[in-house]
Amino acid sequence: MVEMTGGCQCGRVRFRAAIESPEAYLCHCRMCQRAVGNVSIAFVNLPQAAVTWEQEPDWYESSPIAKRPFCSKCGTPLGFRYNDSDKCDLHVGAFEEPGYFVPKFHFGVETMHEAWLDTKDLPRYRIEDNPATVERWMKAIGKLPD
Repeated sequence: MVEMTGGCQCGRVRFRAAIESPEAYLCHCRMCQRAVGNVSIAFVNLPQAAVTWEQEPDWYESSPIAKRPFCSKCGTPLGFRYNDSDKCDLHVGAFEEPGYFVPKFHFGVETMHEAWLDTKDLPRYRIEDNPATVERWMKAIGKLPD
């Protein structure tokens, strides 16, 4: 078991999670796509008892069967939970070390956007290779973000 931490973009909502396995999955269902405005969500599924919220998130009842934790200050979506389950899902990207997790399956494949699955041959650009972005960050905080 590994204890990992994470939270929202602004840092108001933080959590600790006891992780049994690095296994994660991608959800492609329309509810999740709409919840984050993206083509899929990378999730880690774990018992609710394995998650300790250092600051309780806000909750959005996204359907009659589920709700989603988020930060009302910065808007970061953090996960998903069925109302009748003792399990929950946290967004891989909300963890401090998202690279620890490995995708093991796809869910909600009936609305999967295949074109977004294999992007390894697309051109790649680093933030520091975009002068306008670098200039914005330097003016704002004097460095590139972590």
